[in-house]
Amino acid sequence: MKKEYLITEKPLKALLLFAMPMIIGNLFQQFYTMVDSIVVGRFVSENALAAVGASYALTTVFISIAIGGGVGASVITSRYFGARDYRRMMLSVRTALTVFLVTSIALGGVGLLLGRQIMIALNTPSDVLGDAVVYLKIYFLGLPFLFMYNILSAMFNALGRSQIPLYLLIFSSLFNIVLDVFFVKELTMGVSGVAWATLIAQGISAVLSFIILQRELRRFIPEDDTGKKRDVYRTALFDKTECFNMARVALPSILQQSTISIGMMLVQSVVNSFGAQVLAGFSATMRVESICIVPMSAMGNVMSSYTAQNIGAGKTERVKQGYYTGYGIVAAFAVILCLVVELAYRPLVLLFLGEEASSAAYQTGVGYLQFIGWFFVFIGMKMITDGLLRGAGDMTMFTVANMVNLGIRVFASMIFAPRFGVAVVWIVVPIGWIANYLISYAEYRTGRWERMHTEVLAQEAES
Repeated sequence: MKKEYLITEKPLKALLLFAMPMIIGNLFQQFYTMVDSIVVGRFVSENALAAVGASYALTTVFISIAIGGGVGASVITSRYFGARDYRRMMLSVRTALTVFLVTSIALGGVGLLLGRQIMIALNTPSDVLGDAVVYLKIYFLGLPFLFMYNILSAMFNALGRSQIPLYLLIFSSLFNIVLDVFFVKELTMGVSGVAWATLIAQGISAVLSFIILQRELRRFIPEDDTGKKRDVYRTALFDKTECFNMARVALPSILQQSTISIGMMLVQSVVNSFGAQVLAGFSATMRVESICIVPMSAMGNVMSSYTAQNIGAGKTERVKQGYYTGYGIVAAFAVILCLVVELAYRPLVLLFLGEEASSAAYQTGVGYLQFIGWFFVFIGMKMITDGLLRGAGDMTMFTVANMVNLGIRVFASMIFAPRFGVAVVWIVVPIGWIANYLISYAEYRTGRWERMHTEVLAQEAES
């Protein structure tokens, strides 16, 4: 089948075919928060930018839970797709949608109740606390839409249909930009305007994604002699066995995807203690960094689906070929990103802050961006190695590696930044990436992941 190119095409072509729509789509997804920051920074105030930035660290944790859950669930779905076990594939899709809808509603409720207390605990400056809480409350109202969209996108990726989320993201991102400008500039709604714009755009995108996925799944339902679809694949909305299979991969995947975000949130409390101006500069650069790591994160997710589908098809050697091909791809991305950041750091920072930016905000943003541009290759190497281990179901050292990464970033920032300055916060970032990569690569070299996938498949067959 044409849609099975991840297990039939040459690794370079297969990875790029799958990765490019995902990268472009993830870039547009980042534009949601990026445009929010640009609009409030230019049309409201520097403090408004700091408020959205203070909220960003917490909201990114929830985004990472959604993305991590989707990636973990898609590993199981990809494996069934590669093995052409379409009945279990459909059951896994429905189970994932049900579980994460319930999860998102529960997390949204917790966020609404405790959002203000969390922002206070993160040392959010008092002059931006009110706007930050307003932004968060509206964000949590839309959390089910955010979760469902990301899970639905992961299901499309598992089926080799990564271009569908791309089209939907382009539409919703452009729509979000229009709403942002209208609500903030024309209706003068301030921070709440960009939050409502995001909720509306993501809600429409989630509903459209669900409708399209239902149509895509019908392609796998066989027809009888009269051409009518048969009900042989009709399944329940939830299956505890499939839920367990997904949880085994999804929970460590959520931890991995959340590692950077949880680290950002905890480190945010350190940055917040330096005041609103430093927070505004840090927030601006965090937006730029989040855009820069999109290709690397996408390649990690691609490697998960690639590994899972090829394991399902019994092509383990092809996984190794794809892994080393991935090194070349992330290295190329890293060179391009380094050149862009080092040559254009000033306009990138001022895009958010405006020409009237305070000296503290500008210096913070420029210092962070000039330093981090040289190290993107390490997060790329980390991501593809983590992606392979996750796709193969080798989760123990994968989890350890990401916890080490998180620990280095959080504890070094908390201990040394108050003493030596805010620059410590970004200096320790690549140290965490490198440590994570070295642990994951050592696990890859043991070959344990090759033996483990056989055990995982045997357990799934028994269930």
